[in-house]
Amino acid sequence: MKFEHKPVLLQECIEGLQIKPDGIYVDGTMGGAGHSIEIVKRLSSEGKLIGIDRDEEALKASKERLSEYKNVTYIHDNHDNIKEILRKIGMNQVDGILLDLGVSSYQLDERNRGFSYLGENELDMRMDKSQELTAKKVVNYYSEKELANIIYEYGEERFSRQIARNICNYRKEKTINTTKELVDIIEKSIPKAKQNDGHPAKRTFQAIRIEVNNEIKPLYNTVKDCIDCLKPQGRLCIITFHSLEDRAVKNAYIEAKGKCTCPSDLPYCVCGAKTLGKIITKKPIIATKEEQEENSRSKSAKLRIFEKI
Repeated sequence: MKFEHKPVLLQECIEGLQIKPDGIYVDGTMGGAGHSIEIVKRLSSEGKLIGIDRDEEALKASKERLSEYKNVTYIHDNHDNIKEILRKIGMNQVDGILLDLGVSSYQLDERNRGFSYLGENELDMRMDKSQELTAKKVVNYYSEKELANIIYEYGEERFSRQIARNICNYRKEKTINTTKELVDIIEKSIPKAKQNDGHPAKRTFQAIRIEVNNEIKPLYNTVKDCIDCLKPQGRLCIITFHSLEDRAVKNAYIEAKGKCTCPSDLPYCVCGAKTLGKIITKKPIIATKEEQEENSRSKSAKLRIFEKI
């Protein structure tokens, strides 16, 4: 299958980055180069794009799509390691960073990756296929309590306890190997009358995917690391698709902005509050009605932008 990923909030991201032709930019979630190609088009030969992705298939597709551009560096790694990545290539600071979090359309559609609840495939869900933890291990070896907590917190699934209990009961008799087996367990755990908000397995699959790829826990620190890696007036654009992701980004931005605690009647600040920059988006940018109609994935997308001082 061809690696295709329709970029969400594309124009808004490009405008938010305020691209300089000779600047250095990082696409920390390169995917199929949907955002990257629009960044590199705006760069001169002196400019540079660094593309990072933990999915080797994504990087391969990006290299093919951007083959005519010689000012692109491709790195197979996790954007959570951005400081170390940039240090290794001798670039401590850059002009802009883009993160498009979550799973790509290709990963969902490529059924053998195990991200999709449609069909019958191996339980995998790894974005980086070299890592050890898989969905199969999570489903078969996590405790009932751990499973219930993950499904509730990351999937916002109100039937998380029933699903976790039924997973554990099922695996006493047989290892859960496929996506279809897991879907069947989930469907039997949710009353038919309550299965009216999309596919009943959607939230549980999302939760397990987030756990497998550790998408939430490091995010707050990753945002702070990205801000540290920006040059003055450099911009960080982050697209989220989950409330926990958005909260982590929002809170990291607020901390980086800093807050003066001095009484309002003082003529100048004496509390020593420090700021790393300003939040450009007081409220997150969401997709237009037209984009939401064309690309259903954009419905839950939120873009937040930070500028370093």
